[in-house]
Amino acid sequence: MVPADARAATATRATAPEAVAGEAEGVAAAHRRMVAALSRVIVGQEEVLDLLLMALFCKGHCILEGVPGLAKTLMISSLARLLSMRFSRIQFTPDLMPSDITGTEILQEDKTTGGRELRFVKGPVFANLVLADEINRTPPKTQAALLQAMQEYHVTVAGRSFDLPQPFFVLGTQNPIESEGTYPLPEAQLDRFMFKVTVDYPSLEDEIRVATATTSGHAVELEPVLTEADILRIQAVVCEVIVAEPVAAYAVRLARATRPGDPAARPDIRRWLSWGAGPRACQALLLGAKARALLDGRPSAAFDDVRAVAKPVLRHRLVASFTAESEGITTDAIIDTLLDAVPETT
Repeated sequence: MVPADARAATATRATAPEAVAGEAEGVAAAHRRMVAALSRVIVGQEEVLDLLLMALFCKGHCILEGVPGLAKTLMISSLARLLSMRFSRIQFTPDLMPSDITGTEILQEDKTTGGRELRFVKGPVFANLVLADEINRTPPKTQAALLQAMQEYHVTVAGRSFDLPQPFFVLGTQNPIESEGTYPLPEAQLDRFMFKVTVDYPSLEDEIRVATATTSGHAVELEPVLTEADILRIQAVVCEVIVAEPVAAYAVRLARATRPGDPAARPDIRRWLSWGAGPRACQALLLGAKARALLDGRPSAAFDDVRAVAKPVLRHRLVASFTAESEGITTDAIIDTLLDAVPETT
């Protein structure tokens, strides 16, 4: 006879896929509503929106890289309204201090007793969605102020720890054109970002629509599609999305194939890369694949989901060698080579 606790565990395993399937249908429906609503404000960029939602649902963070004028800030603020999240924008400049991000203590007088005490005033990091605009324009000391918040979801000021609101999502933006007056993010901080998303120029048709819509003077009102409670529930469901062992093994092999020091590394990888992706990339590949399946209404991730998130996961975790830079070989081109070379199964 099967023990009661074993029967309960068996029942849980049996019903979990059904529960995930039901949640997946709801997430896919919400995703369609969000894309339809955002298309009234942002023309095109559906892939960028999908990647932002995947990172959010995986409790990750994103860097958006694109030239000025591609509506990165508008997209992020619009996303905050659709998700009913508290939004905060921090403009990173060379004179920005860590306390300008986390907050600071001020001396406050109690008018009743006449006594004075230190009171902590929260900074802009205490929001659900934090836009770190032009994050590479501030020195490393200030950049590092976000490290603890992104990794541990709390900040420490004057020896005291303060929890950040949940969900918590950091979006950093970078301009790929200008390098003067910038401070490239350290590799340790880049690795904290789940995705690096490239925002490209719109197509001719989309740009015509942008020019027409933005000069008409019509304001668009956005209604929330998901609440904070909905997002927290989806974040929990992402972990329950099924990943078959061959799919997980493929994600790990893909990340390991980027390491030039690995005995099995390809000769061209040894020439093109100085450093490859670490274990955090394996986690990001699997979580991103799970979230992509969920947005598509599927309860299980597939090989195509891993391939779809490979570039945003890996491009900022690879350090190109001098040989690759001199030959004009980009990290995206290296990832394309690996996607063609690494088999799905061994």
